[in-house]
Amino acid sequence: MTMIRNPILKGFNPDPSILRVGDDYYIATSTFEWYPGVQIHHSKDLANWQVLGYALDRESQLDLKGIEASGGVWAPCLSYDENARLFYLIYTIMRSTTGNFFDLDNYVVTANSVTGPWSERSYLNSSGFDPSLFHDDDGRKWLLNLEWDNRLGYEHPGSIVIQEYDPESRELLGKPVSIFRGATGMGCLEAPHIYKRNGYYYMMAAEGGTGFGHGVTVARSKSLFGPYEPDPCNPIITSAKEINLNRRGVDDYLKPYQYNPDSVLQKSGHGSLVETQDGVPYIAHLTARPLASNQRSMLGRETAIQACEWTKDGWLRLASGGQRAELTVQPAALTLTPWKKEPVREHFDSGEWNAHLNSLRVPLNESWVSLTARPGYMRLRGRDSLFSLHEQSLIARRLQSVHAVTETCVEFEPDNFHETAGLTLFYDQNMFYYLRIYYSESLNSKCLGILYADNGVKVELRESRMPVAGWDKVYMRAVIEGEELRFYGSPDGEEWTQIGPVLDASKCSDEYSKYGHFTGAFVGVCCQDSYRKRKYADFDYFEYRETGTE
Repeated sequence: MTMIRNPILKGFNPDPSILRVGDDYYIATSTFEWYPGVQIHHSKDLANWQVLGYALDRESQLDLKGIEASGGVWAPCLSYDENARLFYLIYTIMRSTTGNFFDLDNYVVTANSVTGPWSERSYLNSSGFDPSLFHDDDGRKWLLNLEWDNRLGYEHPGSIVIQEYDPESRELLGKPVSIFRGATGMGCLEAPHIYKRNGYYYMMAAEGGTGFGHGVTVARSKSLFGPYEPDPCNPIITSAKEINLNRRGVDDYLKPYQYNPDSVLQKSGHGSLVETQDGVPYIAHLTARPLASNQRSMLGRETAIQACEWTKDGWLRLASGGQRAELTVQPAALTLTPWKKEPVREHFDSGEWNAHLNSLRVPLNESWVSLTARPGYMRLRGRDSLFSLHEQSLIARRLQSVHAVTETCVEFEPDNFHETAGLTLFYDQNMFYYLRIYYSESLNSKCLGILYADNGVKVELRESRMPVAGWDKVYMRAVIEGEELRFYGSPDGEEWTQIGPVLDASKCSDEYSKYGHFTGAFVGVCCQDSYRKRKYADFDYFEYRETGTE
């Protein structure tokens, strides 16, 4: 028997919303400030997954310019109306969390096919995040979300509220009603989903914060509006060191004291339920795999899955027993359907965008990135610096292993110090490493050098600059081995020279961020021009390959 090995979606794929339509399984995950929005994954067997595409691919659906890091798209919910044969996607755009106010908007888009095209968005509300849509068996539809309470003297974060949704007018009806304040004392209630089974409405939620204290909780009621009876064994899934620590009302989400050295999977929570064609339940949930050396999660929050079973008295339990999220999971009784292995090198010669490549805050368009301006190359026109929240010319993909090599070849001739291009390991605008080509006036030469941001502080490694005036092409490579990052340069792709010292890649993580951010590391290429935003760089290829297993 081939076991399912977690995580099923590696590297920055948090907040899974899982759905089965016929014999196909889909998972939608959060994309935060990255474009396109809401990554959708496809499987036939719950073990093998491929990136199918994205739901939000234009500014009319997703406006992110200026959004703070770790803002943007939070916790999408993917659902399906079998009668109308229509897919629904509910999502949040988190615009600001300053002052504990959580300025956000919730929207809905629909599509006849999960691959799109998805409709223009319709506004729902702004009272809180993690919205989901419940389709009751009487045909009525109900929007759930965490109603964020920013008032002093009131318990944070708030409660789960429900309001009817009219699919014809695409608007909410009546007024929201508070129906649930959590099934435990773990606090940080979020991520509500309702499922109906044998006359019960089951409320599945996340509690404990999206850090090391995270968990999946369940409660049930004979009435949609409650009251909801908590499962006596909550949380039903967790990786926390101590179960059911009473932290209600505490806003600390990371909870490093809940790190469990006995578990490879950490931060397990934010669950979503699916049943196979035979009625066997599985829960997809968020998880993370921090480095054992320093408990930093370079790969961000990922997606795992757990096999479950229903007890005789109607509660969900892990099929493996206990509450701990497991690394290997009993497979479903489905035909294994592996996908074709993807090439490690993108040559930019197909004329189509690789589904793994993303931009930051702004959609891909010919005004700044082109696959046609020079066939066989990706041309990037320089714009803002990597510190910007607006218009960066950055194309990157998720880091999905802490043992990886990424490489590119670029043609770029800077005329002044304003113009740079190169290769980056990027967490957010406050934390990144950048091997860049630029013009050095002091050396009177085109150079390779390292610039990085360390929790918002800019650092230039001037002592390790290398003149490359005679190089028509510059080959660049980043090698990641655990927490160690090394940059290399080459004139021909054969003989490589290390540029600069060994760097601490693990700083590109939630745990190192002093800003309370929670995304994941990307590797990519970029171009800047802070003089006139005209200079461009031509990238011949972009390669990402994993060199080990976790």
